[in-house]
Formats: sequence, C-alpha cells, structure tokens
Amino acid sequence: MDKLEKHYKVKNFSDRVALSFTKFLRFLADTFFKKRYGHRAVVLETVAAVPGMVAGMLLHLKSLRKMEDDKGWIKILLDEAANERMHLMTFIEVAKPTFIERAIIMIAQFIFILMYLFIYLISPRTAHRIVGYFEEEAVISYTDYLNELESGKIIDQPAPDIAINYWNLPLHATLKDVVRVIRDDEAGHRDVNHEFANILDERKKKSQVTKNNTESITNKENLN
Repeated sequence: MDKLEKHYKVKNFSDRVALSFTKFLRFLADTFFKKRYGHRAVVLETVAAVPGMVAGMLLHLKSLRKMEDDKGWIKILLDEAANERMHLMTFIEVAKPTFIERAIIMIAQFIFILMYLFIYLISPRTAHRIVGYFEEEAVISYTDYLNELESGKIIDQPAPDIAINYWNLPLHATLKDVVRVIRDDEAGHRDVNHEFANILDERKKKSQVTKNNTESITNKENLN
C-alpha cells in the first residue's frame, strides 16, 4: 500500500503549477462523474492516453533532428500510451458510454492534445510532472473504485475478455481484479513520469552550472 500512496512533494513553482492544474481537473471529474467510476474511467483514460503519444512523438522528432539517442524514453512513452489505451478499451466494455459521453471524449481529447503539446514544447519537465500528478490521482480513484466493489456498493462482474487476454488474468477474473492491475499500471506510470521530470531537472541544473563556470572563466580571461 505504501507504493500506492506515494506522493511527490512540491519543490518549486513548476511543481506547484502542475499540481494545481491536476487538482483542477480532478475537481471537474469529481463534479461531473461523482461515483460513476466506470464512466469516469472511460473519459479520463482517453485523456490519459494522450501524454505518452505526444511526448513520444516530440522526442522522436527531436532525436531525428539532433541525431541523438533518446536513451529509451520514446519506447517507454509510447508503451505508456498503448497501455492507457487498453485501459480505455477495457472500460468501454464495462461502462458502455452514452452518446453524450462519447461526445465529451472527443472534445476532451482534442483540447488536451493541443494543451499538452503546448506545455511539452514550453517545458517538458512540467509536462512530465503533470502526468505524474495525474497518475497519483488515478491511483486514488481506482482505490476508491476497488473499495466500492469490495464493499458491495458496486456490483462486481466478470472481467471483460479483452482485459483477461491483455493482462493474462485467470478466466474467472472479475472487475475487482481488473481494477487492481490497472491501478498498478497507473502507479508505474506515476513513478516513471516523476522520474523523467527529476532527470530533466537535474539536466537543467547541470547545464546552468556549466554555463556559470564558462562565464566565470571567460570573465577571468577578459580581466587578464
């Protein structure tokens, strides 16, 4: 449970922006869906599948443009996007989204693609931190969903075939098992994106130190 309850503490303005943005979206989701967890998952997983694809595409183009190795980031991000898409495919079978929800999905995806693209171009570090906080909220939501299933407030049901095949679940698996494995996926994405943000932060600090050292040497040479 400690792994599931992990939270990255805010350390700077960028983190504060990322967390505030995440909490705002959480407020909208709670207001609109309340305890309709299956329907919430359908819409939110559509959005959750966007960052990995957008970031992976931008890093792919950057790698080609600069002719530099991506250090394996592209595959990790594209795998994340594919995994989130399978979450969506699973919950479509569970929740059977209505026409209105499908319309919301289309609008939300279009808006979020443009928004995340802009954020990533401006600050990849902030973009990854946002996803890290998104996934923290996802873990909380799926834990609440699981608690409702285990308490009987939401009726459990057989796991969809697509989930059984994708996660290699037992044939007798139920929705509770599906929620558990998806929650574990989200926890993994949370850790990866927070780590990516940390790596980018360290790169920025090292770059600044190098720049300062270079300027200091240049100033000394000019004085001499």
